[in-house]
Amino acid sequence: MGRNETAGKPHGGLSRTTTLIFAVAAGLSVANIYYAQPLLDAMADDFGIPPAAIGLVVTLTQVGYALGLIFIVPLGDLLDRRRLIVVQGILSAAALVAVATARTEGMLFAGMAVVGLVAVVVQVLVAFAATLALPSKRGKAVGTVTSGVVIGILAARFVAGILADLGGWRAVYLTSAALTFAMAGILFRILPKHLPPESSDSYFVTLRSIPRLFLREPILLVRGILALFIFAAFSTFWTALVLPLSAPPFSLSHGQIGLFGLVGVAGAAAAGSAGRLADRGLGQWTTGLSLVLLTASWGLIALLPVSIPALVIGVVLLDLAVQAVHVTNQSIIFALHPEARSRLVGGYMVFYSVGSAIGAIASTTANAYAGWIGVSIVGAAFSAAALLVWASTRRTASPLHARMSPVAST
Repeated sequence: MGRNETAGKPHGGLSRTTTLIFAVAAGLSVANIYYAQPLLDAMADDFGIPPAAIGLVVTLTQVGYALGLIFIVPLGDLLDRRRLIVVQGILSAAALVAVATARTEGMLFAGMAVVGLVAVVVQVLVAFAATLALPSKRGKAVGTVTSGVVIGILAARFVAGILADLGGWRAVYLTSAALTFAMAGILFRILPKHLPPESSDSYFVTLRSIPRLFLREPILLVRGILALFIFAAFSTFWTALVLPLSAPPFSLSHGQIGLFGLVGVAGAAAAGSAGRLADRGLGQWTTGLSLVLLTASWGLIALLPVSIPALVIGVVLLDLAVQAVHVTNQSIIFALHPEARSRLVGGYMVFYSVGSAIGAIASTTANAYAGWIGVSIVGAAFSAAALLVWASTRRTASPLHARMSPVAST
């Protein structure tokens, strides 16, 4: 597709091809954050880093990502998003090359922090897709791009394991650098240019407005809290899964464990339909049904010691439910303040990051004290808490959503 075709659609919607390119670009970007998880032992051996300290690779990447959410993503409301996205893509490729060629642990840690910082381009892509899509199809577009994000997260561990087996851990980052640079070139060609910024505020006024938006609009705060709980549940499962599967009686390899991520992709891909339901004004009920499924999935997940098939079904339900709520959340919040979409997604994803961190800590602690059943109880508790928040705020949130929804505005 040429640049002119896309550029002619800033208010005419996103073509299917362009939407899919957005999804692929978002998946490639977010995967850069998760490649390291199955590679930590190889990195530790390469640099002579103690096992207790190699976790800094993941920690610094997440710290960089959190800083990017706060300080970079809001720029999407102030600057030409095409230029911002392409520049971030080029910087990502450079940071990945720096990681792949690092000779000291200091260079490795610094490179991973920058990888996390510029990986927030994925959130700029989501906000840009919401801006370019027709209001009546915004949920569908957000759902498609978000499915790309989730597939990137879930597939990253598996892909990293395969590439590392073939060429070592550095090959993972060199390959990603090449793909990221190529994707930046494609985005440069297809993204519309010369679109005016959506806000005339200064940078510091924009940053200060983020907490005010969430405190002033109850629906934003509710959707942020839901994100915190569902991603705490998501992180609880995926952080702890390797522990029982790598131990007897299963003793699965990293590659085999990574296959469970591919199982989760099926559920995540199906969640794209949640955006279409949100476009029809059914976001509230989609959220409630998904949270019921999320809570119920832990009953199957808890059967891991005796049934792998039950675990597989539970994984599909968990990822389907989490991503359906996530897509619906974004569809609803993007309809509220079109001029502040980048700020909204940045603030919303802070809740996501906090929930992911809480879930990771809670799952490893629960596993240490109560094994897999403890992990399942913690995950079910996070899920039930989200369901309770939805049920207790449903009537309060519904009128605002109906008034501000894409369907209502068309």
